[in-house]
Amino acid sequence: MRAYVLSLHVYPIRMTLRTLSLLLFAALLFACGNNKELVAPAMTDVIMLDTAEVAPPPKRNLRPTEKKVHDLLHTKLQVSFDWQQRHLNGTAELTLKPYFYPSNRLMLDAKGMDIHRVVLVDSVETTLTYSYDSLFLDITLPRKYSRFEEYTVLIDYTAKPDELRVQGSDAITDAKGLYFINPDSTEANKPTQVWTQGQTEASSCWFPTIDTPAERMTQELFITVTKDFQTLSNGTLVYSNFNDDDTRTDYWKLDEAHPPYLTMLAAGDFLIANDEYINFDGERIPVTYYLEREYAPYAWKIFGSTPEMMQFYSKLLDYDFPWDKYAQIVVRDYVSGAMENTTAVIHGDFLHQTDRELLDYDNEEIIAHELFHHWFGDLVTCESWSHLPLNESFATYGEYLWEEYKYGKDAADFHGFEDEEGYMNEARYKKVPLIRFDYDDKEDMFDAHSYNKGGRILHMLRNVVGDTAFFTSLNHYLKKNAFKDAETDKLRLAFEEVTGVDLNWFFDQWFYGAGHPVLDISYFYDDSLKQQQVVISQLQEAPSEQVYTLPMAIELHFGDRVQREEVLMTEREQLFRFDVDAQPDWVNVDADKVLLCEKSDNKPADWWAQQFAQAGNFRDRLESMQFIAENGSAAFYPTVEQALNDPFWYIRSLAVMQLDTYDSLSTAARTRLTEMAYSDPDTDVRYDALVLLGAKAPDALDVAKVEKGITNERSYWINAGSLIALAHLDIDKALRYAQTMQNDLRSGRVIDAIATVYAMTGDPKHHDFFRTMATQGDGEQRYIVMQAYAAYLEGLELSDWEPALDVVREVSTNRDPWWIQIPNYRLLNQLILRFREASTAETNHPLLSEAEALRDQLLANESISYLKRLLQSE
Repeated sequence: MRAYVLSLHVYPIRMTLRTLSLLLFAALLFACGNNKELVAPAMTDVIMLDTAEVAPPPKRNLRPTEKKVHDLLHTKLQVSFDWQQRHLNGTAELTLKPYFYPSNRLMLDAKGMDIHRVVLVDSVETTLTYSYDSLFLDITLPRKYSRFEEYTVLIDYTAKPDELRVQGSDAITDAKGLYFINPDSTEANKPTQVWTQGQTEASSCWFPTIDTPAERMTQELFITVTKDFQTLSNGTLVYSNFNDDDTRTDYWKLDEAHPPYLTMLAAGDFLIANDEYINFDGERIPVTYYLEREYAPYAWKIFGSTPEMMQFYSKLLDYDFPWDKYAQIVVRDYVSGAMENTTAVIHGDFLHQTDRELLDYDNEEIIAHELFHHWFGDLVTCESWSHLPLNESFATYGEYLWEEYKYGKDAADFHGFEDEEGYMNEARYKKVPLIRFDYDDKEDMFDAHSYNKGGRILHMLRNVVGDTAFFTSLNHYLKKNAFKDAETDKLRLAFEEVTGVDLNWFFDQWFYGAGHPVLDISYFYDDSLKQQQVVISQLQEAPSEQVYTLPMAIELHFGDRVQREEVLMTEREQLFRFDVDAQPDWVNVDADKVLLCEKSDNKPADWWAQQFAQAGNFRDRLESMQFIAENGSAAFYPTVEQALNDPFWYIRSLAVMQLDTYDSLSTAARTRLTEMAYSDPDTDVRYDALVLLGAKAPDALDVAKVEKGITNERSYWINAGSLIALAHLDIDKALRYAQTMQNDLRSGRVIDAIATVYAMTGDPKHHDFFRTMATQGDGEQRYIVMQAYAAYLEGLELSDWEPALDVVREVSTNRDPWWIQIPNYRLLNQLILRFREASTAETNHPLLSEAEALRDQLLANESISYLKRLLQSE
């Protein structure tokens, strides 16, 4: 999903995100700045030596891989639902054997259940003794079993997820495993559904199991629901039986072993669209899309690239899609963005999009992410959460690979840039190894290190070994570890076995080390020696004092001729000398733009314009535009005009935003912007051009054409940009259109545009629009309108601000996702500042104390940890 944060006169930057929680995890939280300082541990228990005091190292919560006592071979579940009580009634038959040592004791994870019966299934059922503490089911077997003996335990139980007290993570906001959505049908416009979320260890909230990623099992699942509901689970639907009580039992079977956390079920009123993938053997693999009825007509527009993705990944890895079917389902109120449940992916309802919305953005990267997991995560699974990047880094890089194949290298490199930015923002307050064994909680692993940084590391590894070796090594890793769990050294060994090259240096610094290089680059030309010199220094501090080994390419440009040098940096400061015939026009360090680093590139100013004009790499052009944005002057105006014609939408968008910083627009820029406003192939760029022309050169716009952008165009983003532009041309007409556009508020851009027009009027009568959207809209709508509300208030008299405090109060007391409170907190701070300005030494503004108390109450909410980080950073 592309998240865009809009306010008056601020241009959006489209971002790709994997979860609504990950959406803001990557796009909103990361924008919050330096949220937490690293604090040195206190020194305690000082040990006295002869001449020195040595403090012991701080205690670490080392997290070894879970000990394997029993091997779970097969799980057979029969489940039905008590919708009124929000309970699951289940029978679990688990087939196991001791892993190695003989054992007569079985310990299962089973959270918050009522256990009714535990028996050994044999020729006759034998009741087993057990103890249960609401987390673990400790079963005594009738005798010791050896590792060659299988046995089956049957457990009758009731799962009560809504009575559990559990805590999720930033990526997965809840951990009760089973979720009833509107079970009593009391919420208007929301269907009744039930679905599961097993990661990290929440499957044991709805069935007894050995809930670790290192366990693997085949499974059968019998789901009984009302006959009008559709069900989905892992594997193949073998049959459906209609029962006498108007229910139906669906029997799902998965014959290949997978981890318990990937077990899923979902049920509700869905329509199913059928597709297929033809595998290497010519077999037709069913591909299905489950959607609510309203969105079923758009199933192929939303998911239609799936078979092509399956074919692409299968060929790229030379390893065919390893499962017997592939389904995707969109559910309400999902606690993550999406989940790679084996053969049955769950997506959050942000994937509900109409054909009009899909004109502006899609969620292909999320679809690609979950599909790539079916090789990296499902086929080969991290053996413990310490090795989570073996799942998530690969899935993140799978997004890059799809973008590269389908949309070209510019699109892929833009995606990589977004990932890098997400990691760098997190690295301001958190620098930890990618593979870490001392996390406080397993949920801590779900961060921008495991996802974003890991994906960038894999891209560097690809550059180090080369494309053929990279994908051959991945194939070797998959084949060697198929249907098994793995740790990171197995990945390294796979690469070494293919390439014959020792890669410990790469894995040590990137997988097991914390932080990243911080580079300073300087350039010198020695005319007497005919030598171009490049000095690169590594400036990183704790926790990355290590000196990185950095292979890279340096290119020296002489007009149309390029001299490419492959170099290896191994020192903290290193001088590279290149013999040349003449002084280069400009020099490009890390010419492939693969290094994950911060850098100060001290190019002469004129080199940046040449870099933009001559470099074909997206990151080269992006860095030139970033330099111009930070150091812009009239000298760079021709480069900005050139960027208006760039082949990639994001560079064109940056050029539009850069033009906003200049006092006036040239005739050439006005002409080009007008063309872009009416006909650019990217709707985001058209939006940007319309907004800029409306603000800086409204006379360049034709009122009739702008109105057609509202009435005739199907793109919401073009509608929104046209409305903002029209407001500069005819505010009364824009107000009439704004009121009409309130009938369709699917798009956050449209909401922001309406809010912008209302803010331009300075009329207090529009409070109701902001209140309604802030308290009743969906998550994205509420976030956007809360930000726009702040701009609206600035145009009002302070006496008209009181209704905003009511909105903040209502939003503060709602049980909303933490990220909704970010703009709410900012708005509250704005109110407090204005109330303080209106106070005197003798008398405070009458609403000041209430506003300050409300802020204290908001920050006292322990669940809003990210809001507290935001407070520290602002």
